[in-house]
Amino acid sequence: MELPLDHFRLIGVSPSATSEEILRAFQLRLDKTPDEGFTYEVLTQRSELLRLTADLLTDPESRRNYENLLLNGSSGLEFPSNREVAGLILLWESGSPKEAFKITRKALQPPQTPALGSSREADLTLLASLTARDSAIQEQQLRSYSNAADFLSEGIQLLQRMGKLGERRKELEEDLAALLPYRILDLLSRDLNDQDSHKKGLDMLENLIIKRGGLEGNNKSEFGDYLNQQEFESFFQQIKPFLTVQEQVDLFLELQKRGSLEAGFLAFLSLTAIGFSRRKPEKLFEARRILKKLNLSGLDSMPLMGCLDLLLANIDQASARFSSSSDENLRDWLNNYQGNKLEAICVYCKNWLENDVLVGYRDIESKEVDLDSWFEDREIQEFIEKLEKKSTKTTIKSNLQNQQIKESSSINSTEDIDSSYANVDERGLPWPGGIKQVYEKFDIQENKLNHEMIKNKPIEFYRFLIEKIAELKFSFGEFLKDQEIIGKSPYLIYLYAFLILFSFGIGIGFLRNNFKNSIQDDAFINKSFLAADKNQKKVSEKNIIQEIKKNPSNKLNSTLNKSNSINTSEIKELITASPSLGEIRNLINIWLSNKSNYLAGKSEINLSKVVTNGLINRTIEERQNDINKGIYKEINSQIQNIDLKSQTSSRIVVLVELNYLERIIKNSGELINETSLNPLKVKYILGFSNKSWKLVDFVSGV
Repeated sequence: MELPLDHFRLIGVSPSATSEEILRAFQLRLDKTPDEGFTYEVLTQRSELLRLTADLLTDPESRRNYENLLLNGSSGLEFPSNREVAGLILLWESGSPKEAFKITRKALQPPQTPALGSSREADLTLLASLTARDSAIQEQQLRSYSNAADFLSEGIQLLQRMGKLGERRKELEEDLAALLPYRILDLLSRDLNDQDSHKKGLDMLENLIIKRGGLEGNNKSEFGDYLNQQEFESFFQQIKPFLTVQEQVDLFLELQKRGSLEAGFLAFLSLTAIGFSRRKPEKLFEARRILKKLNLSGLDSMPLMGCLDLLLANIDQASARFSSSSDENLRDWLNNYQGNKLEAICVYCKNWLENDVLVGYRDIESKEVDLDSWFEDREIQEFIEKLEKKSTKTTIKSNLQNQQIKESSSINSTEDIDSSYANVDERGLPWPGGIKQVYEKFDIQENKLNHEMIKNKPIEFYRFLIEKIAELKFSFGEFLKDQEIIGKSPYLIYLYAFLILFSFGIGIGFLRNNFKNSIQDDAFINKSFLAADKNQKKVSEKNIIQEIKKNPSNKLNSTLNKSNSINTSEIKELITASPSLGEIRNLINIWLSNKSNYLAGKSEINLSKVVTNGLINRTIEERQNDINKGIYKEINSQIQNIDLKSQTSSRIVVLVELNYLERIIKNSGELINETSLNPLKVKYILGFSNKSWKLVDFVSGV
């Protein structure tokens, strides 16, 4: 057997050592015999090998010849079979435990397996346990904890197979258990492109926390002897910055399900972080729901809830939350703040986000929080406006039911501090609540039809009703799809269908009873109706302009200000009742162009005016998957032909032939794949909702 060892390393001296130094080292090695339990036979062979090396290196001619061999490229020493184990022991002692372990492991496997019960088997098994442990120590010193764990695991498996050295195996198992936190840190701190290592680290972290009994460490586990609560908390603080915000959300929610209250609080912070940093206000509702259910001792949740209310532009509730805080110092600070109370709440919220929320995530850059940019964000404004409209509509509906109609209504009661969000769930989405959805899907202002107009103009009312039913049908289809109600509760579907048919029946009744009278006045009514609508639009535009002049700095109304300075290149809604093929072609081109730029990483996708959220979310998910794989797509699509297949008041289907070229490219610039289809046939489906046409779905290869 040849071992990666020379005579100088074997005896433990440098190549420049004198004969006296060599003899001194030889004597020290003889006196320092390994006492781990090797057999007398192998220790005798070890001593003989040391003696032969000392004789060679102290003889001038023999040493000169050996040094010439080394200069000519000779490496390694040959050992006879009866001295192989002794040579492996010397290799281990020379500071090469990893090489010694690999050769020893091979020597214990077929066809080199020693005779059962022989001294060779005993010595090799003992050497395997010693070299596995020392190899792991070397890897730990290099901070290669995963490699260290591999050596320990292989050593344990080897001792289990040999059925020997139970105490040694237990030591290796304890070392492996103690190494677990460092292994997790090693795996999670690697580049995110190493998905396998990262996922393995996440699984190990979750299993460790579960075995300990949550973040609190409620269970007495095998890890308690070397990782107490204080040590674990220190370890977890090191681990946390290597996890993305979504990974932390998933981890903490899973641990909360298993009863960990601290995980619930961390889930609340993570959801707030992803909601604020990614501009997803619906996540704030989810965070709020978790915080409301937490029962952590000593936690004053009121100011935290107030911060969430502030971010959702509910100033009254935010102020009420802070006033309800049990922290006297906080209340004193608010009352004595040199400025108005809203400014104080904003300062508190800003500091809370910077110091407690947006820190400790791999994919969130910690920087100064700008609340102005949050409220100026168009998506945030649209979300808040929808919230306000839904809240107002709920109040109007309640007043109508009580026959107490007023010109305006707002919710400012603090008896039920959550009342202004009564019509949305914790994610900011409408409650799947049957009839309530019917009220909210109709625009209250547009449906203030004068009773006399309905009586005298049945044709117009019937047309209006048919249009609204078509709009409602598509809106509910999108709602059911988004809320995943289909398949969960068929009774809700029957209820919606009944309500639509009921409304349709009312329209038919008006048509039948008044059809004769309406025919004679049809032309006159149309003119009157259009004139009234035109005058009303002028009045409305005038009021908006006056309101903007009165409140030019109101940030929550900045959407109105921006609407008067829209660039001509901005995407516009398709509001034509019966759009032409040219208009449909333009809408599809907008979709193809923006999708192409987004998948190439050149721009953000902002097509909410012409594309449904479901299709946008699918595209965002596709881009995220590409990012995880380290790739991007370059897509070139050109419409060659477009044919109308079917058209109703709420649905249009067109068949499009495209010249299609797609190139998949690594971030480094390397081309992975190229696909060219000429033509590619695609069926596009458009739906009419909220007074405009939107691209709902497409099917390729039809």
